[in-house]
Amino acid sequence: MAAATPVEERLGRVLVVDDSEVIRSLISVNLEMEGFEVVTAVDGQDALDKLLEVEPDVMTIDVKMPRLDGFDTVARVRSDPRTSDLKIAMVTACAQESDLRRGEAVGVDAFVTKPFDPSALVRTVRDLVERRSA
Repeated sequence: MAAATPVEERLGRVLVVDDSEVIRSLISVNLEMEGFEVVTAVDGQDALDKLLEVEPDVMTIDVKMPRLDGFDTVARVRSDPRTSDLKIAMVTACAQESDLRRGEAVGVDAFVTKPFDPSALVRTVRDLVERRSA
């Protein structure tokens, strides 16, 4: 009888939220290549609709999106006791001081500035997964 091969442990599940299909794909491919499981959402409302079902370890989220922007989405995630401890990385082209302060005020854990270095994005997500499980 052959020995069962060990199942590769996933690094974590990431919910990638961005209204740009190109950015969603870019983030997803880079995370999947590193062993993360990825689920995507097209905007903040779509993310909220999927959040409890998906149960991600980390969420990456854009700021400017239709229906519900990143700041309002993060505020709603933080206000719900079922999701309040989710680690969140804001991936944004808006790296102005006011946006960073607003992001911190609503509970963003990390910021990644567009255009981003894929290895820096992966490192940020990996760090957030480790902080969540610590």
